[in-house]
Amino acid sequence: MQVTIPTRLFTALIRTHHITSRKKLQRVKKAASQHSLPFVLIRSGGAPGIMYAEGAEADVSEWVSFVRGLRYKDFQCPRKPAANEVLVPKPTPQTNFEEVTSVTEFGQRMEQRGLASWWKSAMGYSSKG
Repeated sequence: MQVTIPTRLFTALIRTHHITSRKKLQRVKKAASQHSLPFVLIRSGGAPGIMYAEGAEADVSEWVSFVRGLRYKDFQCPRKPAANEVLVPKPTPQTNFEEVTSVTEFGQRMEQRGLASWWKSAMGYSSKG
């Protein structure tokens, strides 16, 4: 079982109509690296497209602005960059960028990070959060 450490980080959640363009996705990944984000999670392959990022306040805010500039259809930021308690796995995984193809799998990743109610509320799946 992997150990997790509660850590105060800035988090943001982006929802789009879909994420299918591999070219745009590469730019999202490159921007995450350039902004030194320790973790980014993407749900791609269809509707809805979902992106989650965590890190320092300025880095997360600049990354969200960059993604907004890519003009994804129906871009929404239901959870703007704000401080959150996140369960960060230790040791930190090699990659800072994960991509999943199902909303269920994305939800499981949010649950692992202690953000299940935060995420469900943002997506409109529950009234809590």
